[in-house]
Amino acid sequence: MSPTSPDRPAARSFEDLVAEAVAEPTEGWDFSWFEGRATEQRPSWGYQRRMGERMAVATAALDLGTGGGEVLAGVPVRPPLCVATEGWPPNVAKATALLHPLGTVVVAAPDEPPFPFADGAFDLVVSRHPVRPYFDEIARVLAPGGIYFAQHVGPASVFELVEYFLGPQPEDVRRGRHPDAERAEAEAAGLEIVEVRTERLRIEFHDIGAVVHFLRKVVWMVPGFTVAAYRDRLRALHELIVAEGPFVAHSSRTLFEAAKPR
Repeated sequence: MSPTSPDRPAARSFEDLVAEAVAEPTEGWDFSWFEGRATEQRPSWGYQRRMGERMAVATAALDLGTGGGEVLAGVPVRPPLCVATEGWPPNVAKATALLHPLGTVVVAAPDEPPFPFADGAFDLVVSRHPVRPYFDEIARVLAPGGIYFAQHVGPASVFELVEYFLGPQPEDVRRGRHPDAERAEAEAAGLEIVEVRTERLRIEFHDIGAVVHFLRKVVWMVPGFTVAAYRDRLRALHELIVAEGPFVAHSSRTLFEAAKPR
């Protein structure tokens, strides 16, 4: 199929696509709006499924930075005590509406120190795409024998898109969130590594509206992003997608599991 065929979003005008993306709400981590407009390869390990396996045998679990609660809500069985934190008010409201009927308490708190929980309160701490894993606090709230199970954003994730807008990034920025550094931080906090695995995964943006919505939703990719500030680059990218097909980038994901010694 031609990238400019009438039934593809790229055939629509730049102005229409951008206006539609700007009008779309960005709360929560529901990415269904991207259906047919962008694709992302999923990690091979199946984070939600494996998280659900650990939830099913836990007695007290904490989900750090739950977003809109979508991942946690999809777990078939939650432990008797299940708590989620979220720091962004629109997401707090969305997560509360979704998770309270499922017996999960949502605490309006950022996933950064200090966590508002007692020492050893949980035998399972999970997190999907934390901005930063604070391993000292994670170790503190874990009970002896407890597990931290998470999917982290890895180094240089979606940097093809980041560098399209911001230009080449320095090596220290490209190596941020490196699994070797995170492993060392977890071990320094007294945790024992169970598994660390990273994969790079293909992303395709099929129209400029998908790019705009992504950068509005994942705000740390291009800090301070607005359509007005980047209109010329956005228009050029729109023309590139129309002429050549999807803009291709690669996400980086790390499966991270660690245990607190008994």
